Amino acid sequence: MKAGSGLQKSFDALALPGVVLGHRLIVPGDDLELRPDEKAAFSKSVEKVRRASGAARIVARRLMAQLGYPEQSVTKSAGGAPIWSPGLVGSLAHSSDVAVAALARHADFASLGIDIEPAEPLHAHLLDLVATPTERHAIAHDPCGGRLLFVIKEAVYKAVYPLDAIFLEHHDVEVNIAAGKATVRGGRTVDFRHISSSHIVALAFI
Repeated sequence: MKAGSGLQKSFDALALPGVVLGHRLIVPGDDLELRPDEKAAFSKSVEKVRRASGAARIVARRLMAQLGYPEQSVTKSAGGAPIWSPGLVGSLAHSSDVAVAALARHADFASLGIDIEPAEPLHAHLLDLVATPTERHAIAHDPCGGRLLFVIKEAVYKAVYPLDAIFLEHHDVEVNIAAGKATVRGGRTVDFRHISSSHIVALAFI
């Protein structure tokens, strides 16, 4: 399903005071927007990944300007998380055709996580890997429920990892979609929002 105006309208529904969000359709040449210090992390990546990563950073730099920060490089930590300028927290993600970013001031949020996937059912053989028995019951009547859980859990992981530096499996995150909250192994609770149109997008925040 192609992204379009429906995605923009739905994306606006993720709005949260203090958080700026953006998205961009990935196009040829976006890989050329990777700055020299950003390219090192993608030296072994295929062009498709470099292009999507460049697109996500185009969005991120635009959001920096919205928050009053100079547009700076976004490099990667050893664990793969984006490294933000002092005073900022944020997250990047992309599907095959859309790149997204979320940024906020560290004074307002401890961490953010964002993820995006096409609004399509999750392959049946992956559902057991993603969903706990309680979660499977909750999404039993939603054909895209498995994909929604996957996106939420990825966003939650991205929000938690910079704070705890703990690798989490999907079953280490229990999601309550109705409440907009997820509990991770160790007891931390993370709030989230999500939208669905041509794509499913989740924003997790602490």
